[in-house]
Amino acid sequence: MEQLKSLWFFSLFLLFLSPFAESGSIGVNYGRIANDLPSAVQVVKLLKSNGLQRVKVYDTDPAVLRALSGSGIKVTVDLPNELLFAASQRLSFAYNWVQKNVAAYYPSTEIEAIAVGNEVFVDPHNTTSYLVPAMKNIHQALVKYNLDSKIMVSSPIALSALQNSYPASAGSFRPELVETVFRPMLDFLRRTGSYLMVNAYPFFAYESNTDVISLDYALFRDNPGVVDTGSGYRYFSLFDAQIDAVFAAMSALKYDDINMVVSETGWPSKGDENEIGASVENAAAYNGNLVHRILSGGGTPLRPKADLTVYLFALFNENKKNGPTSERNYGLFYPNEEKVYDIPFTAEGLKEYKDKPSRKPISAPTGAPVSGGDGGVSKSQTGNTWCVASGEAGREKLQAGLDYACGEGGADCRPIQVGATCYNPNTLEAHASYAFNSYYQKNNRKVGTCYFGGAAYVVTQPPKYGSCEFPTGY
Repeated sequence: MEQLKSLWFFSLFLLFLSPFAESGSIGVNYGRIANDLPSAVQVVKLLKSNGLQRVKVYDTDPAVLRALSGSGIKVTVDLPNELLFAASQRLSFAYNWVQKNVAAYYPSTEIEAIAVGNEVFVDPHNTTSYLVPAMKNIHQALVKYNLDSKIMVSSPIALSALQNSYPASAGSFRPELVETVFRPMLDFLRRTGSYLMVNAYPFFAYESNTDVISLDYALFRDNPGVVDTGSGYRYFSLFDAQIDAVFAAMSALKYDDINMVVSETGWPSKGDENEIGASVENAAAYNGNLVHRILSGGGTPLRPKADLTVYLFALFNENKKNGPTSERNYGLFYPNEEKVYDIPFTAEGLKEYKDKPSRKPISAPTGAPVSGGDGGVSKSQTGNTWCVASGEAGREKLQAGLDYACGEGGADCRPIQVGATCYNPNTLEAHASYAFNSYYQKNNRKVGTCYFGGAAYVVTQPPKYGSCEFPTGY
């Protein structure tokens, strides 16, 4: 059986080298958290000159939508998380929002989808319960303006929405989200003919698990592959394994008929010292090989006919983004419109494309799980999340949150006492992060348990404060 499956995937791998007949589609995320970006008119020229025919934006800025008018570029717009409550509670709000931000520009601006919220399940403002009602009301507004057959409604989810993703065939959604969100959302997507949006970043999995994941496997380069012990399929890229984990989670709920769009994926060209793998060479390899993979056609082992639409993150380096250095260095272009690295975005351009791997020996990814945590499953591939303190919240909020977590909150704060394993670094942010995470994990990572008055937020990578290890469950 495994030989047949390996042979099948080898055939698919050969397709990777074949002409671009039936294939997926490449788009780009146009974020604007920066103060040095070119005008929207210049950006549209940049997109067209590089053959990028799809763009996703994180709002409905009039200047951007006007600039895209008549360009022939297909657009996905976003209703921000902060508007979910209003959109879920009042149909009149949804009517007005669609009329002002969508109908007013369509069809000259070719809006093809509305992303309702973004990674809502990790939003610290507890907006999850508003998501599906907001999606339904936005769709109803499209019906009102006779746009429901032309514009799809969905919502991007992060991989942290998965309880398990290793091996891919064991993919499953977090139990607390299944009946409350995923079943009604997937029902809605099926009824409206829409698709699930997924944000997938192999970089996070790689940089947290370099001991068990080879760089070649993460960058679509030649490698021996990893056999899924559940399905028998052999995977040659971490990206395909992550996507199939979501397909498996949908299949487990009997939603095999719903398609997927990868609404974000990318690799940083620069990072902090502990962000292993963040470099120009690796970013060029990941995105260049990904474009080749998608435009070559063919789906994944679990969904061989799933030609994917994939949106690269992001168009520009954004100098005002918070977080580690990598957050400001996902761009394909510098703000002056020069390429950070040279990769093509079209089938025509790929005819001359060749990845330039470093001369390092190929190391086989073992696929072995990292010990500890959730039953020995790899930390970064299980959909685990942690709660950390926001350094921008201020000392007063952090101290109040720390006092509550270690007091009536019942967090295990013994490791941050003097002389204990997590006392160093002895900073308020580090101690608060440990306490917040302990409270969050003890409450089974329930929505709303990582808030602390806005002093905390959820992350999908293991927090790093000295040598302290943060628990993933109790």
